[in-house]
Amino acid sequence: MTAVDPGRDVAYRRFRFPADRDGGRADGLRAGPDGLTPDAAAGRLAHTDPHSGTTADYAAGAWTSPVVPVGFAATELVPSWTADTPPGCWLRVDLRGWDAGAATTDWYALGHWAADDSAVHRSSVPGQSDERGRVAADTLQVTGATVTAWQVRVTLFRRADTPAGPVLRTVGVVASADPTPVGAAAGGAAAGANGGHGAADGPGGGAGGPDGGGARGRVLDVPRYAQRLHAGGETRWGGGGDSWCSPTCVSMVLDFWHAGPTPDRYAWVDPPGPRPLVVHAARHCYDHAYGGAGNWPFNTAYAATHGVDAFVTRLRSLAEAERFVAAGIPLVVSAAFTRGQVPGLDYDTRGHLIVLVGFTTGGDPVLNDPYAPDDERVRRTVPRAPFEAAWQAGSGGIAYVLRPASVPLPPAPGQANW
Repeated sequence: MTAVDPGRDVAYRRFRFPADRDGGRADGLRAGPDGLTPDAAAGRLAHTDPHSGTTADYAAGAWTSPVVPVGFAATELVPSWTADTPPGCWLRVDLRGWDAGAATTDWYALGHWAADDSAVHRSSVPGQSDERGRVAADTLQVTGATVTAWQVRVTLFRRADTPAGPVLRTVGVVASADPTPVGAAAGGAAAGANGGHGAADGPGGGAGGPDGGGARGRVLDVPRYAQRLHAGGETRWGGGGDSWCSPTCVSMVLDFWHAGPTPDRYAWVDPPGPRPLVVHAARHCYDHAYGGAGNWPFNTAYAATHGVDAFVTRLRSLAEAERFVAAGIPLVVSAAFTRGQVPGLDYDTRGHLIVLVGFTTGGDPVLNDPYAPDDERVRRTVPRAPFEAAWQAGSGGIAYVLRPASVPLPPAPGQANW
């Protein structure tokens, strides 16, 4: 591992199943070849989907992680997971904070998730706020407690008439501390021209080497998809093209890895419009409570249903992002900015997802920005410093990491954030 980058505390930890089953507590779950699934000892309970009013009986089992120290006082926690949820199955993810050997927050629900719409409406859980913390869609924000460790719990639900599943493959959490704020704050759920969210943070530290570790001058051949081509078409699942930055980015990266959905999976899109696979992604990333398709872990969980490894983390700087490009891995990053703040991005957004596909020889980022009128104009090169500031201040350096398991991640820093 390389030395820790200065300027910000960020730590990511993930559990993989079935290998890590006994590292936590499993109740009503058994280990299968691909992960954890409810067993014969699973409990029984009834759940009412608040978005449909439908009540169903489920077999339910839960895996609770050990307490995971992070080594600093965290201000935000973002979970992500990968799972299979056949029709009639879903999962719930809960988080709580710890300090000095004791829980310092209650459990907060960070999502009800399923790959399809058959069991529950996929949603974050609004209205969770107390003197210790609050949930902002996909992010647990610590407000009045000290949190130096976290614990995650995943509950798997299978309807009584469903023969198999669900299967939990991985769950992880990225914990971060606020750096010294620089520039204007930006953030908040579902705002601006594109759906992004999360609290504002300042820029991270770390300077790249003269060649960016092999990333300088390298541009990955990620296909270019314009979300605005969909502006006059389908408006369900978050309002249509102008709001579909996140699923459009995920679609670009999946197709880069030749892992996107096959035509039979989006044959229901009628009329097909300019690119039906983006409509497919928007529908299956959509958060019915948040009202948009930009929920960060919902996007990575969707990507993982296509056979790639996927998780959400925070990077401290473009120097860290260069390590991924050097390894051949494009990143989906979340930024916020006003018109003119980042030369070449001439619009306002309080939260926007963009694919980072490479760097010029001078270190400027090369982007696939889906907020373009056509595919040709998706590719943009922008100056490094203002873009890095917009990314760090807009989301605290959020990045989706999507790649086949056969493609190695770059070496992690000493304070590992991937």
